[in-house]
Amino acid sequence: MKALILVGGLGTRLRPLSVNTPKAMMPVLNTPFMGHVVRRLARHGVTEVIFTRGHLAGLMEHYFGDGSGFGLKVTYVDESRPLGTAGGIKNCQSLLGDGTFLVLNGDVYSHIDYTAMRRFHAQTGALATIALTPVANPAAFGLVETEDDGRIRRFIEKPRADEITTNMINAGCYLLEPAVLDYIPADTAVSIERQTFQSLLAEGRPFYGYDTTGAYWIDMGKREKYFQLNMDLLGQSGEVQACCGRGTAIDTAAAVNGPVVIGDNCRIEAGAVVNGPAVIGNGCVVSSGAVVTAAVIWNGVTIGPNTVISNSIIADGCVIGTGARVEGTVLADGVFSAPGLALSDTAVWPGTILNN
Repeated sequence: MKALILVGGLGTRLRPLSVNTPKAMMPVLNTPFMGHVVRRLARHGVTEVIFTRGHLAGLMEHYFGDGSGFGLKVTYVDESRPLGTAGGIKNCQSLLGDGTFLVLNGDVYSHIDYTAMRRFHAQTGALATIALTPVANPAAFGLVETEDDGRIRRFIEKPRADEITTNMINAGCYLLEPAVLDYIPADTAVSIERQTFQSLLAEGRPFYGYDTTGAYWIDMGKREKYFQLNMDLLGQSGEVQACCGRGTAIDTAAAVNGPVVIGDNCRIEAGAVVNGPAVIGNGCVVSSGAVVTAAVIWNGVTIGPNTVISNSIIADGCVIGTGARVEGTVLADGVFSAPGLALSDTAVWPGTILNN
């Protein structure tokens, strides 16, 4: 089976982290986010992944190559202009073949059982099947109402309290037959959710929802959700207390309290404390007396002596001066923070020099 992943967006909700790093390549437990997604697809029998790319497209190709390292084939399709979710799918029609194919929104990470979903799709004779996931606050989403057999009855956008009949929402994962492409005009910006799916409903085509209750699911397209994904996966790791990469040195007088993942060639100096859940990328230095708690730290970051970092995201190449305090903050790549600086609940753009 082929899978089409829509990763052409600008990652606006993730800025400033996504200014120089596309969301697909943002590190999750020190592996690019999309690497986790592709490996799951390969385990469920996907033989080819097609990426529709846009923002900073070359970084993905450098990482995935032809896909052979992931046990499948990878193909890239660049969009010269935004085509929407359906338009992006139509743009790949010549590559999709004549069989059932999977479509994923590029913001979504999940543990959906794609094999079971495909079996349900075949058993129902569906033209299209949407994965549905339950949410705690249905009022904040567009809802998907189904019949008892899973057939989709209607979509309810921005429901009032008296309109909430379900807590199931579109999980951004679709199994489609090639005939769905006939409903999408070529070279046109079209939304599959607001236009194509509505056409299938209007014509009474076999269109089903697949209940994924119990499977982990998150839309990591916002900074706080990206942070949560890292924290969640650390919590799910169970046996992982302190996982360290090659060439990493942790001083015997330092304390690392899991769950913590530390990359290659890092240095955790005497008196430093790393409290999980925390992720530290490759080539980082946590200096003496520094305390890192509940943080996602990318690559090449230097944390000065006696610095305190908590509930924060620190991107590539940042330097945080002695005695600084960083709490609930996002630092994009290349930020320099002067000694003694206090940062709280803020987001700083790439290359910024922060002085007292």
